[in-house]
This record gives sequence, C-alpha cells and structure tokens, in this order.
Amino acid sequence: MKPSKKSAARIRYRGRFAPSPTGELHFGSLVAATGSFLQARASGGQWLIRIEDLDPPREVPGAADRQLETLAEFGLMSDLPVQRQSLFRARHDQALERLLQAGQAFPCACTRKDLPPDGIYPGTCRSGIAAGKTARSIRFRVTSERIRFSDALLGPQEQTPALQCGDFVIRRADGLVAYQLAVVVDDAAAGITQVVRGADLLDSTARQIMLAQALSLAAPEYLHLPLVVDQAGRKLSKSERDDPVRRYPPAAALRLALRALGHEPPPGIGSVEGQLAWATMSWNLAAVPHGPVSIDVHGSADRDYTPEGNADQSI
Repeated sequence: MKPSKKSAARIRYRGRFAPSPTGELHFGSLVAATGSFLQARASGGQWLIRIEDLDPPREVPGAADRQLETLAEFGLMSDLPVQRQSLFRARHDQALERLLQAGQAFPCACTRKDLPPDGIYPGTCRSGIAAGKTARSIRFRVTSERIRFSDALLGPQEQTPALQCGDFVIRRADGLVAYQLAVVVDDAAAGITQVVRGADLLDSTARQIMLAQALSLAAPEYLHLPLVVDQAGRKLSKSERDDPVRRYPPAAALRLALRALGHEPPPGIGSVEGQLAWATMSWNLAAVPHGPVSIDVHGSADRDYTPEGNADQSI
C-alpha cells in the first residue's frame, strides 16, 4: 500500500485524474482533468489516469474506453500506464482488515432508513450489533478530532468528520469497498503527491486524511478546483443535455474549460495543442476562480462566462 522510500524519493510531483466509468466524460470532468493536467505540467511532474471502476452496478459498458478516447481528443493522456482500481481489491481488503484488527473499523447493521434526518451516523453499532441484527457494512470509527489542512487554491481548511457525517462506510452492504477507503489506499500506492479535483469533493478530504493517518500513509496535498454550474446554478453533470464536450469541437470545448479555470488562451490560438501549450506556460493558481463558475451551455463557446467568488477576477 505504501510506496518505498526509494521510489517516493524519485517522485517530485505526481497528480492524477480518476473518472468513474458511469457514462460519457462530461464538461465538469473535463475542467477537473484539464486543471489537474496543467498543475502536473506546471510542476514539472507526472500525470496519471486511474479509472475508478469500483461500482460495477453503476458502470456503463465501454464507458471507460470512451472516456480515455475523449481525453485523448483534448490532448490529455496519461504519462504512466492507465490504472483500473478494480484490479487493486486485494490491497483494499488488506487495508480494511488492518483497520478492523486495530479497532478503527467495525461491522454495522444499520440501513439508510436507520439514520437520522441529518444523515449523521449516531454510533448505533459502535459497541456491537444488537441481538437479532446482522452485519451489513463496515464503518470507520471517527474521532472527535478537527482536521486542518491547507488547500492549494482555497487556503486553510478545517473539518470535523464526527460532526459532518459520523462513522462512515468503508465497505458497503453489497460487499464493495467504498470510495473513501479505495482512493486513500490507491493514491498512496501510486505515489500521488497532490490530489487535484473538483470542489464538490472538498468535504471528503478530512475523512481521507483520517484514513491515511490510521493506515500510516502519507496524505497528499490537495487542490480543489471551482465547481462548474449552469446559469440556474445546477452542477453540470453526465445527465445534463447539451454538454459542451459533445456540443462543440474539442478545441472549442477546451477553450471553455480553460476559460472556467481562468486561463482562456488569446483568440489567435485555436488548436488543442496550442491551447494546452499556452495554458501550461501561463498556469497560475492565482488566476483560478475560488467559487462556482457559471457556464451557459446553450451559448457560444466564445462568450457566456461568469466567475463567482473571485470579486477581483477580470476576464
């Protein structure tokens, strides 16, 4: 699970993009992929693609290959062999067993219906499963600790998992390992030095830091990019129609993605290759908006951009 000191010493910077193969690559994922790619390039490091195929019931056949093909159309190709997380179940199980043996995880018989309205687990099975009940999932035993970390874009952050979610699931009732555990184990195994992803995953960070600490793994640094929303404030997702990734040619869609990241190339740079080269040379986190970025998916790729949360941002 843990990279050797010798291999870790050779890694100056290694980032990754980890899409779930539950559908076509969508615009929000393109923004996250582009931002993580540029951060790796600007840092003189490596960029890895890891397919997050942890949930077979939700996986769409062929989606992973189509996502890789789409990323390649935008010039986003992994520097290392593409990984598939489903191949790493043995190390996920090893980490799970280690947490159970240390008393840092416990079996739980609760269903979603057993949780209070706020969704925060009340510790029902912490001391054991009630008579007549059967274990369904495994939860990580959180402490009351406040987790503090510095986000490379958003600055100092503080989260308390005990107040946000309580003990959280690390193996689901269907026997599948949960995202929170798998991502920590696999990032450490791959030697990821910085996780660059969308701000919708910011709330997961403290849980993942807690898991890394419990498994004696070095936690990576974090950088959370602005969430992309439509003009009604809804998160752009795979289910939304008129996604710019499918609506426009790659060069036009990439320009929109770079615009959302505060790095739109000059008008004279039209090709995918030229835009990526310009953005790599120009990449500056100070130019990336902090808050949600509104994109008019029905508008032109050459206009309709509104950054929110950066009052001094001028584009």
